[in-house]
Amino acid sequence: MTNLIPRLITSAILIALVIGVVFFSPVWVFTLVTTVFIGLALNEFFTLVERKGIHIERWVGLAVGLLIPLSIHSGFEPTRGWELFFMVVACLVLFILQLRRRDSSQAIVGISTALFGIFYISWCFSFLIKLRFLTGPALPDGSWLVVFLLTATKAGDVGAYTAGSLLGRHTLIRRISPSKTWEGLAGGLLFSLGAALALRPVFSQVPVAHLAVLGLVLGILGQLGDLSESLIKRDCQVKDSGNLLPGMGGVLDVLDSLLFTAPIGYFYMDKFFV
Repeated sequence: MTNLIPRLITSAILIALVIGVVFFSPVWVFTLVTTVFIGLALNEFFTLVERKGIHIERWVGLAVGLLIPLSIHSGFEPTRGWELFFMVVACLVLFILQLRRRDSSQAIVGISTALFGIFYISWCFSFLIKLRFLTGPALPDGSWLVVFLLTATKAGDVGAYTAGSLLGRHTLIRRISPSKTWEGLAGGLLFSLGAALALRPVFSQVPVAHLAVLGLVLGILGQLGDLSESLIKRDCQVKDSGNLLPGMGGVLDVLDSLLFTAPIGYFYMDKFFV
């Protein structure tokens, strides 16, 4: 209960921020806010890694990680697979910086971890910006697509937390997260499915089957994203990725369930929703 009140207050502020940014702000504000969240989450990830004694060229990782969402907004695509362009540049710079170091130990781990962080956080979460730019006959812009993704994913978080707290008896994966249960997983999937179907009036031209399938897919991916970040935190021996958000921990703790749903949701909606 002590943690519930700060969590509710933080949740209310984040919901208000999302509504304001998605519906009442120009696209560049949406991109800016998304980029800020990426930068904060990526910085938290690098801090976790450094706790393990791994040397990371933090400024290179942050610079490349912030360039990816900004390049999507500006339409900067020097090559068809522009993401690979930035990955190659980052890899090259990281190798050059490692060559300058006197200590070559953990060079492979440091470079690989930095590239993983860029891919895992910046590249995956940047699909929200791509989603915002999607348009179709039934949708003048991608605002409602972003809302669908966020609602279905975060409803799964709420359902998992609620069902797990009230009904949880059987631990899902004890060595990674003892508090997560099979009952919570089921509750999360039901909440994600319900949230997806509740948005049916907005997506009247999309078959109900696609709404239901994507709702379940986002529910599953959201839980996997949560478990994946729990695995990272367990490896780094921390409870939260940070303390910036009262009651919730760090920014990465809030984004974790979206890191897998954003790219998969984008490809699915691009194929069947617009």
